[in-house]
Amino acid sequence: MFGGVEAFSSFSVDDIEEARRFYGEVLGLEAQMLDMGVLQVRHGGGVVMVYPKPDHAPATFTVLNFPVDDIDAAVDGLTARGVEMLRYEGIPGADERGVHRGQGPEIAWFADPAGNVLSVLRVPDA
Repeated sequence: MFGGVEAFSSFSVDDIEEARRFYGEVLGLEAQMLDMGVLQVRHGGGVVMVYPKPDHAPATFTVLNFPVDDIDAAVDGLTARGVEMLRYEGIPGADERGVHRGQGPEIAWFADPAGNVLSVLRVPDA
């Protein structure tokens, strides 16, 4: 039914202009405001729509994952831009950078300015 459709994800933020700055300037993605007041974020071949919501509540789960070849370089790049890595109690294996290793893919979580959870992860070659 949807085999030929290019699906996309969307999530809300409390400040669309701050989201545009974060996704465009901090993360270096193509972030374009559309006429309807929605932010279109392009990453690789995909698109995410970010929309303002006055009663926004941050997602408590990961809404966007960025696969990377070198997770340490990615985390260093994010922290150099002022992004703070998230640490979760009860999830073992985090190093001093906040990178979790040894249980599945190497992964580090961070949040956008609206508190939505994002990640960088290194998936081993299959």
